[in-house]
Amino acid sequence: MSARRRRNRRRLPLPSLRLVSIFMLLIAVGILLLQLVIFTQQESRLPDNIIVAGINVSGMTEAEARLAWEQAYAQPVILYYGDSPIVLEPAQVGFRTNVQVMLAAANNITESQGYFWVRYINYLLGQDLQRNTRVLPLSADYQVGLLRRFLEDIAARYDKPPGEAYYDIQTLTTFSGEPGFTLDIEQALQDVDNALRDPYNRIVNLPIGGTTANRPSIQTLKDLIVAYLDSKGFIYDGQTTTAGIFIMNLQTGEEVNLLGDVAFSAASTTKVAILIDYFRFLDSEPSDDEKWLLANSLLCSDNGSSNLLMEILGGGNIFNGILSVTNTAQQAGAVNSFISAPFAEPGRELGSIQVPQGNPNPNYNTDPDPFNQMTAEDIGTLYNMMYDCANYGSGLAVAFPEGTFTQRECRQMLELMSANDLERLLQGGIPPDVRISHKNGWLNTSAVVGDAGIVYPPNGQNYVIAVYLWKDTTADEATRVGFEELWPLVEDISRAAWNYFSPEDALLTRRDLPFTARDCEQNGYLPPYGQVDLDNINGWRNP
Repeated sequence: MSARRRRNRRRLPLPSLRLVSIFMLLIAVGILLLQLVIFTQQESRLPDNIIVAGINVSGMTEAEARLAWEQAYAQPVILYYGDSPIVLEPAQVGFRTNVQVMLAAANNITESQGYFWVRYINYLLGQDLQRNTRVLPLSADYQVGLLRRFLEDIAARYDKPPGEAYYDIQTLTTFSGEPGFTLDIEQALQDVDNALRDPYNRIVNLPIGGTTANRPSIQTLKDLIVAYLDSKGFIYDGQTTTAGIFIMNLQTGEEVNLLGDVAFSAASTTKVAILIDYFRFLDSEPSDDEKWLLANSLLCSDNGSSNLLMEILGGGNIFNGILSVTNTAQQAGAVNSFISAPFAEPGRELGSIQVPQGNPNPNYNTDPDPFNQMTAEDIGTLYNMMYDCANYGSGLAVAFPEGTFTQRECRQMLELMSANDLERLLQGGIPPDVRISHKNGWLNTSAVVGDAGIVYPPNGQNYVIAVYLWKDTTADEATRVGFEELWPLVEDISRAAWNYFSPEDALLTRRDLPFTARDCEQNGYLPPYGQVDLDNINGWRNP
């Protein structure tokens, strides 16, 4: 019986392996289901290690990512024009983020890892981790035209144009205006675009460029001269005072022309035309007699020498010579100027030729000499023609194409007049050692004075200047008015021109000048007979 009990005890059932297996399987299924739920929830979020539009949206829901983008890119952009802040709201230029495009791009990263169950298995196996951060760009747009208009409005309000050039009557100088600054709109468009697309750096220092200051122009010089004359009570276009002024920049051709077509008594300035006509018909090197006559005419303004030159030109008939001088001057461009009678000289016969037709300004009457007239523009033109001939082989050489004038001859004419060292009038308005080839003239019977020539500054800014001034006065007062009132005006007009062309060496005050013009013989600038060298007019001083 005991043996049977032992056999029955061995037959009692133990825990079933099948039940254990089933239990373990249920646990595994539960874990898988739990992981599936967790994975499914995770699948509704954006992937890890992902930056979209500059913002880390790893693990965010689509709603969270949308909110992050909208908040970041709705922040205003602060523009600085210098120290002035200007707020640009993105909505002002129609800026909007393309949220759906960015979400789709982010979700594509998840889908690129395979189908759902493949991703789930990888998740279970721990192979779903994305080790490298993925960066996706911003997708946004705005209206560039609105931004451009916004920037143009800023430019209109903040840009500073360069200041106008100005002048000082007291020192007779001209100055550049203050420099300005402008917004570089094209560069600003790019800079603001970058800021609109940056979620963190929303500040732009607008690109501002400096503009070149307005330099004094020839018009500035003209305005200075008019203002100066007004300040002295000399109205350049008045009924009892008239100024004819012609100034030419020989590098650019720019001009000051104040009543340059008004006729004045030419006095001795017409001797420039005699000089030109004499060289026109000169067939060979001038003799010592001719050289001395030319020097005495142009430097000492001797009427007898001038008349003798015209007589030679006329083949012994001075009136033919006078006609030749006028014809040559007018052919060279002095179309409103003439001489029709000899210069006053003791023992000289009276008489005149017919006055040629001209067209000077009829609106101003300076009571000009009926036999000898010149305009500022005409004599300025003659000097310009000599200069172009001397330096470029044009000018007179072209106006008289038969080979009448050579460059050497034109240089000789200008060289001769460079010895006209009277130290007053135009020469009194420039530094004492500066070369000027000029011819002056004035009358004692009428308050009229003229001087014209070419100034050669060291900086190479050569210029023509011609000035005629007239004031209505009695014959008894003419000399005093001329010397005391008109001469200083000519010198200051010359100084204003000098300061404009040579600002680095400006004459801020009047020079200490002699009371009247230096006499050519007494002060020794007429070369002795036989020593007149037209290629080096002052060479006789250092033989």
